[in-house]
Amino acid sequence: MDFSGAFSWINIRFLLDGLWVTIQVSIVSIIFSMILGGIAGTVRYSDIPIVSKIVGVVVDIIRNLPLLLIIFFTYFALPQIGIKLNIFWAAVAALTIFESAMLSEIFRAGLNAVPKGQTEAGLSSGLTYVQTLTIIVIPQAFKSMLPAILSQLISLIKDTSLAVIISLPELMHNARIVYGQNTNYVIPMFIVMTAMYFVVCYALSLASRYLENSKYNY
Repeated sequence: MDFSGAFSWINIRFLLDGLWVTIQVSIVSIIFSMILGGIAGTVRYSDIPIVSKIVGVVVDIIRNLPLLLIIFFTYFALPQIGIKLNIFWAAVAALTIFESAMLSEIFRAGLNAVPKGQTEAGLSSGLTYVQTLTIIVIPQAFKSMLPAILSQLISLIKDTSLAVIISLPELMHNARIVYGQNTNYVIPMFIVMTAMYFVVCYALSLASRYLENSKYNY
């Protein structure tokens, strides 16, 4: 089989365009997920009567649903109740919902890892509970949470490929278009996709490993 045409600049640029969409969706999703996951994790850690339990139930439900089902929900079901999102924002919404639930557990675990004495010391010094969390507890917890957050980001980047089901023009989608025009390009496209995913995800893995090792230097 002739693979030479598969690696033309036109095809590579088309795949790079798809990779850029993958990165954009990932970045926007992780920003929203960090905010929502941080709030949910903090609420569960604070053990607010009734509210924490409700948040816990919602998080547990989402964590046990397939991401693909959530993608279908945001793109096909939400318009039925008047919420219409384009493909990009439907993918972002689905990933945000799913990743927020995952990150909330990372935040809760990180907060629980901080010795209770830190909270007691902050309260005894005259700080309010919110001030104690924001000034003392969260900064200490966040340092230990960073590697896990980066690992979750790596998973998110790979999960964007599921949005091909709603025709998001990300890396997998664009690769399918290329090898759909010429079946001889299937193997080359998978090789290029593998390389692109590996470069992005391995770079984040190295960052995660660095943070994991550097936290012992404090």
